Amino acid sequence: MFFEKMSWTEFVIVARLQTDRPPAGVSLSVSFSRFFMSHCCYDAIPTSSKLVIFDTTLQVKKAFFALVANGVRAAPLWDNKLQCFVGMLTITDFINILHRYYRSPMVQIYELEEHKIETWREVYLQYSLNSLISITPDSSLFEAIYFLLKNKIHRLPIIDPESGNVLHILTHKRILKFLHIFGSMIPKPPFLQKRIEEVKIGTFKSIATVRETETVYDALSVFVERRVSALPVVNEQGKVVALYSRFDVINLAAQKNYNNLNMTMQEAIQSRPCCIEGVLKCYPHETLETIIDRIAEAEVHRLVLVDTEDVVRGIVSLSDLLQALVLTPAGVEALFS
Repeated sequence: MFFEKMSWTEFVIVARLQTDRPPAGVSLSVSFSRFFMSHCCYDAIPTSSKLVIFDTTLQVKKAFFALVANGVRAAPLWDNKLQCFVGMLTITDFINILHRYYRSPMVQIYELEEHKIETWREVYLQYSLNSLISITPDSSLFEAIYFLLKNKIHRLPIIDPESGNVLHILTHKRILKFLHIFGSMIPKPPFLQKRIEEVKIGTFKSIATVRETETVYDALSVFVERRVSALPVVNEQGKVVALYSRFDVINLAAQKNYNNLNMTMQEAIQSRPCCIEGVLKCYPHETLETIIDRIAEAEVHRLVLVDTEDVVRGIVSLSDLLQALVLTPAGVEALFS
């Protein structure tokens, strides 16, 4: 149960929210918190969606090609010996494999070509405490947000406890879309009209970026070391010219050029298979509501905060927004704990 994973203080605050008594000292509106507490994960499952599942005996290379072919970013892993789901295969795994085993364009990445998923997991889990984090259909969306932010993950499998089947993969974007579809009757808190520079929601210090003259391998190193999901690409003047995300890395599998990680970021961006119109940005003077609407309409995970010269000043992500709008009013700090 969710409450067993919470501190006593968090339990008391959530209990007060459920009885319509706002916690002392909390100035933000709790309307979003109550909304997500009153809806379960099953409510957010779309009527039709694609779900890809991999057996752990599948070759890693084939698995990533399958992700690309099906247009999905992650897949639950089924262990036939244990007869249960044991984890997720995500783009992060692809990045970690490339970063760990890449040597040069002249040396084939044997581990990617020949490893099975179970072999990679044996290697990776020696250095990681990761295990499958999931949630039940009856759990609240508030609990789902807590799990996503607390564990710093972007995908949360909804698993039926009776059948053991995965019903859906819940994401930050799906949760925001659910709010936009069904939350129109929620009173909008006044703080949504405040400027982003006032509310300070986002990351504004030590922003992880990559220069357009640096290599793709350099970008992978930042992904691994800083645990960020996207990198603003900047030119010599420090102006943002593109955004390179973890999802862009999977294009290396689609184009079968993952053995050439020495290409510059400029070359990697130009070789992207689809045309991406500029960088989705926001500005310090814009309101929180404007930024939320822009993220929801574009169906992205973050915006790059820039000044009038297009110099990067911060990143505003869905994780930041969900923490500020949903968890913080309930007195729960998941993102920063």
